[in-house]
Amino acid sequence: MKADDPLLRILACPLDKGPLDLLAGADREEALYNPRLRRRYPIVDGIPQLLPSSGEQVSAEEHERLLLTRVPAAGDDGGPGDGTGDRPGATP
Repeated sequence: MKADDPLLRILACPLDKGPLDLLAGADREEALYNPRLRRRYPIVDGIPQLLPSSGEQVSAEEHERLLLTRVPAAGDDGGPGDGTGDRPGATP
């Protein structure tokens, strides 16, 4: 999946229905990440696995690392913090 894939604009976390960030890189498997809940959802053979049971909780240390390397969701400024960026209506 690529950062400019239009599918990323409509995919949402199955738990809080919020936008997801793409995690992609040569050093790790592709995944979608919800920084608000600190949950990572794998992408297997190009297909996002977005069942609640497919999500993996990440540690606080991993969360901080992921915030620095993620491809922000549309409308997110990608800045550090709680992961909500500048999305209207987002709450920390």
